[in-house]
Amino acid sequence: MKQIGTLFGTLVILALFAGCSGGESMRKESILKDTSIGKIEGARDGWDVISQTFGEVDDQEVTLFTLKNPNGMIVELSNYGAMATTVLVPDRDGQPVDVVLGFNSLEDYIERSPYFGCTAGRVGNRIAKGTFEIDDMQYTIATNNGPNHLHGGEKGFDKRVWNAKTERLPNAVRVRFTLRSPDGEEGYPGNLDATVIYSLTSDNELKIDFFARTDKATPCNIVHHTYWNLSGHESGTVLDEVLQVDAQRYTPTDATLIPTGELASVSRTPFDFRAGKPIGQDIGDLPATADDPGGYDMNFVVDGNSGVLRPVARAYSPATGIAMSISSDQPGVQFYTGNWLDNLAGKDDVVYVKHGGYCLETQQFPDSINHQGDEGWPNAVLRPDGQYEHHMVHAFTVK
Repeated sequence: MKQIGTLFGTLVILALFAGCSGGESMRKESILKDTSIGKIEGARDGWDVISQTFGEVDDQEVTLFTLKNPNGMIVELSNYGAMATTVLVPDRDGQPVDVVLGFNSLEDYIERSPYFGCTAGRVGNRIAKGTFEIDDMQYTIATNNGPNHLHGGEKGFDKRVWNAKTERLPNAVRVRFTLRSPDGEEGYPGNLDATVIYSLTSDNELKIDFFARTDKATPCNIVHHTYWNLSGHESGTVLDEVLQVDAQRYTPTDATLIPTGELASVSRTPFDFRAGKPIGQDIGDLPATADDPGGYDMNFVVDGNSGVLRPVARAYSPATGIAMSISSDQPGVQFYTGNWLDNLAGKDDVVYVKHGGYCLETQQFPDSINHQGDEGWPNAVLRPDGQYEHHMVHAFTVK
């Protein structure tokens, strides 16, 4: 297996104080059985991509897709919300571990999902007060997160049924999701055609590629929103997992999580993950209040040049030995520690507790549309002569 770096390896050894992971659920066993070679028509050399009905919403059929590579890694995806519902990764003993939070049924995703595994858009993250201006035209959109707009509004991309097509490549299997967001949907201007491609590779990589085009200038920031727990989705909090983030700066926020406009140094703050540390080490410095349950929910300014695929973060579970490295071409990454998870019943009858998972959402900065022209801030406007692109890679190894 590939290594994730000498420095991080040293930190990982120091972090080996957590207990071992527990047994695997019946759901995981059934997935492995159902997708085993010889039981699925068309399986080849350990590769597989299959589909099955997951339910129905808005008179549209919803499908669950299962991707499998020869190394025993399995990814489940759905065209509802273009989301990832399961990611099974072999641990240091070769046993499969489901490392993402989610639900067993489509109904649960529809009725009570906190954006588990979804594609958030047309603009992921927040827009202050649900307003923005493009070319001297003022737009007003839904305020569905206190005074602000969040993840595309009342019915963003996460609540839409996407078109889907499975594809097999020499060293990968993938699903291509496509969606048209019509002019005026959720208050956004322009017809936007979006594509999301999930690929499972022979190197145990989960690649996610986003593309979009528009016929009218519009904000666009499409974001992937999986909650990760490399010790297993059933294992409790993620506070013992070790995280390293390649960011010298972050974007401080007001009480409603809207950036102030400052690009501040992480030095001597709880947001300094440059050397790697357990997630829970400094989380107590972000105390709960009447309006905030406490924990991380912050955008980091990723080192290096935006538009270039480069390292973003590395995470490691001492319990399973599973390590995940993330690369992306985006300027920022939102680190969120499941602060609002409150004994939520998830898949396999598991109850997800506060800090039971974390998100690492590569993205433009939150509220970038209202900081156009500010030094250091990304361009959030997609125009008809351009194409939106966002690439991210999750690479899994074991220690």
